[in-house]
Formats: sequence, structure tokens, C-alpha cells
Amino acid sequence: MKEYQVVLIDQNLKKDSRILDVSVWENANCLTDFSSPWNSDSISKIEFRSLWDFENLYFKFRVFDTAIYMDKKDNSFDSIGNSDRVELFFRANDSLDPYYCLEIDTAARLMDFMAKPNKDFDFGWKWPKEDLNIKASKDEISFTVEGNISIESLNRLNLIQNNTIETGIFRAKFSKNENQNYEPTWISWVNPKTAEPNFHIASSFGKLILMK
Repeated sequence: MKEYQVVLIDQNLKKDSRILDVSVWENANCLTDFSSPWNSDSISKIEFRSLWDFENLYFKFRVFDTAIYMDKKDNSFDSIGNSDRVELFFRANDSLDPYYCLEIDTAARLMDFMAKPNKDFDFGWKWPKEDLNIKASKDEISFTVEGNISIESLNRLNLIQNNTIETGIFRAKFSKNENQNYEPTWISWVNPKTAEPNFHIASSFGKLILMK
């Protein structure tokens, strides 16, 4: 399994209890190892970073893409699911029974749900609001999605094993096809080696290693 080392930071470096100052992110390893195994077209550069401090796991995606598609018909999961977004999946083990999904679009709209094998989704499940904080922003060359998840909630869900969190890191990029309809390109840190795009499978996960 691929591994990414999550650097431990001093809690005094935090801007406040939930948001990291931009300078703090300089401590993080930068992950750019993303691909779309099912599409030969080039993809925009993605930078993923993560840090932790015993209270929170912090994450930050920066995607160097300004041609952003967002379905604005409403704020439903259907709308988020038809928009450019980044995704984090967490599991306790490779049984995927269950695993937990956070899908966040470029306006920080959140689709969070619990899942079981064979795409058995429970959209009634929510990550507790007090344990999750997210925000999104844009500049001239990219968009950023970042946030933090409480270590307490990750432990409560049995997602930290031996200082390791088994994690899927993904992006969905929507573009117009020849019929002028928007369709997704699926982008992943780990190639799940499936014939068709599928993140909801054990082989799509890697490991976040919480360093001490």
C-alpha cells in the first residue's frame, strides 16, 4: 500500500483551535502522485497535504484548475455529486465494513456518508459537525479545499490503527463531452486496478502514517 507521512506539529502553531495558518502548511509533506487510470488525457496538478497535533487531523487539497464545474440547482447530494470535488475515504480495515466518505466540492458543500461493500451507501449517517471543519477558496490558478477532523472522532470510529489511518484520496473532475453534457474524470492517489472507475473498493486505499 502507498504511504504518506503526516507530520506532527506543535499545537502552539495553530492560528486558532480549528484553522491552520498558511505558514504552518510549510511543515507538511506534499503529495502530488495522482493519476486517472481510466483516462489517457492529462490531468491538472493536485497537491495534497496533511498534518496532525493529537487533537486534529488537518488536510489540504490544492488543485491547479480554474475551469471548475459546479451543479448549482440546489445543495442536495445529487448536486454535489455532479460537481467538481475532492474526496477522502477512511476505513478500519480492508473489509470495508463499514467505511466513511467525505466528498467536498469547490464551495465547501459536503456529502458525508457511511458505506459498506458493493456501494451500499447510508446517506443518513453524518460526521458529527463538532468534529469536522471545512472551507474552500479560489485564486487565479487554483482552488483549495481544506479542513480538520478531530482525532477523537477518528478513534471513536476505530479508524486509527497503530498510528495509521487507511485512506482513499480522490478527485472528480467534470468536463463537457462531445454531446455537451458534463461527465466526470476520476482521479486517485492509488490505482485500484479496476477495468472501470471505482473508488469504493479495498484496492483504492493507501495509508496515512501519523508521525511522532
